[in-house]
Amino acid sequence: MRSEHDSFLDALPDGWTFDRLKDVVSLRNEKTAVASDEEDYLELEDLESGTGRILNRRNTLEVESAVTLFKKDDVLFGKLRPYLEKYYQAEFDGKCTGEILAFKPERIESRFLFYCIGSRWFIERCNALAYGAKMPRVSWPTQLAQFNIPLPPSPEQVLIGSYLDASCAAIDAAVGAKRRQLETLDALRRNVIQESVTKGLDPNVEMRDSAIDWLPEIPKGWNKAKLKRHVEMIRGQFTIRPRNDPAYYDGPYPFIQTGSISAADKFITEFTQTLNEDGLRISKLFPTDTVVMTITGAKIAEVAVTTFEACFPDSIVGFVPDHRLNRDYLYYLLVAMKPALLRAMVVTTQPNINYVQIGGNYIPLPPVREQESIAKHIEQRIQGIREIQKSLNEQIATLTAYRKSLIHECVTGQRRVTEAHLKHAQSYA
Repeated sequence: MRSEHDSFLDALPDGWTFDRLKDVVSLRNEKTAVASDEEDYLELEDLESGTGRILNRRNTLEVESAVTLFKKDDVLFGKLRPYLEKYYQAEFDGKCTGEILAFKPERIESRFLFYCIGSRWFIERCNALAYGAKMPRVSWPTQLAQFNIPLPPSPEQVLIGSYLDASCAAIDAAVGAKRRQLETLDALRRNVIQESVTKGLDPNVEMRDSAIDWLPEIPKGWNKAKLKRHVEMIRGQFTIRPRNDPAYYDGPYPFIQTGSISAADKFITEFTQTLNEDGLRISKLFPTDTVVMTITGAKIAEVAVTTFEACFPDSIVGFVPDHRLNRDYLYYLLVAMKPALLRAMVVTTQPNINYVQIGGNYIPLPPVREQESIAKHIEQRIQGIREIQKSLNEQIATLTAYRKSLIHECVTGQRRVTEAHLKHAQSYA
């Protein structure tokens, strides 16, 4: 039976038909509990979102449950959180977590199936049907198996797959080039900050030995001091478990976590979570203009500045500078110190930086007026970099959106593909 989500099927091209997914593929159900050191196992996080590529292969030595076996050319799909768009056409025989479904193509070409499952209509329908508030997923027997799949003749399926391979390769190459430009700009930005906060603005200034372990020299007229002598250090606090207990949320106090810091371009200007009075009692409110740093988690030693009072968990530490340390200079100084802080990082089950040791680091301390001049100079230099980065990110977003639209149009017949189209696409790949 068709649904509103299959409305595009009413206008299929001549010669196209449709069938239920379960009638064109079979679901792999063979499992194994035998552990192996062979790198042929995939977890959900090993599938890159939205691209159909894998990021990593691992072994099953530490996997305690049975895993699903798949074969080369099977199409894999992550049923958990389908909005993450995790799909892949297997290039090897292997194993995967039970949260990944493995489809064996039977009455459909494997590459066409791959693009069909990665298409916008398929993902959107999965999202509409997914059940479970915290861990939404889709079911094979009652949902996915019943999906109506558009089916062009087999030769056209092959043609569409080849055309999308060439077209997506060209788009991906363009995106990759722009991402490399972003990396170059990031390096330039870091260099501007590093040079300015450690050497000042006078290229001819006389330097002297600093006796700072992470910084060999500083300008002759600068002082040095331990960071903790010129900042109030505030450790975030929120130790309640589970952390998502609704009893502590939805009040008037902004609650910022590590992701907001790593996503900020210097200033934190918005928030999505708040704490109520009970939440505030077990947390700590940081003042406006606090320089904050992540000290645990995947994004470590990231720095930002608050623009409003906010609460933070214990994975974040705040620095409130005194009158001898300019806030903006402190921000850029901590950005420049990131490599040194990472070298001192404690690696356990979760990487972390000892925030007490951060305060024990010596820092270069120019006169306050010079600190202000340095911070303004950095802002002027990196403003142009920010504008170029913004433009590149917009171009990447446009290319990514076009890639998704192209796949959708081709697998639903809204865009017809010919041999001439394929040759043209291959000339750019």
